[in-house]
Amino acid sequence: MRKTKVYIALLHYPMYNKRQDIITTSVTNLDLHDIARAARTYDVDGFFVVHPLANQQKLIKEIVSYWQEGFGGQYNADRQEAFNILKVCSSLEETVDIITAADGRKPLIIATDARSSDKTLDYLSLKNMIFEEDNSVLILFGTGWGIEKELIMRSDYLLEPIEPDRGYNHLSVRSAVSIILDRLLGAYWF
Repeated sequence: MRKTKVYIALLHYPMYNKRQDIITTSVTNLDLHDIARAARTYDVDGFFVVHPLANQQKLIKEIVSYWQEGFGGQYNADRQEAFNILKVCSSLEETVDIITAADGRKPLIIATDARSSDKTLDYLSLKNMIFEEDNSVLILFGTGWGIEKELIMRSDYLLEPIEPDRGYNHLSVRSAVSIILDRLLGAYWF
């Protein structure tokens, strides 16, 4: 049984676009569905969707409401359960404050990226930390073309890339979340 509380956040700002401009990305319905389902499957303690724009927050809440209170919740109880762990926040700081208030301590911030840095932490080290240490971690997932570099540098660690030596390394965020959750919270198979 793991000792660390594990939270994940899907960030929409500050992200890069393919020209490396800093942008705010749009919410996608599939990301919300698939990440909530993966998070619930692996017993993640909370899934935060972080977006600074009110109209996008409204869209997220409408999607979640449909699956929790509307016809979708009646039609598919499993989807309703998955959406129970999703929370909407305006900023990463707000997310950290919510976790800190709930756990009584600030979580370690673990960023994800397709590149490595001097702050890179391998999967086995983080998995061992999660199962052996009494702590809280918040794993950040980016949209667009990745999380802005300064935010990555402010994180406590950068998780090693999923496949760093591949010629093509551009997974959808929902695929990356599923792979990473399985590596960190699934069976010790490696």
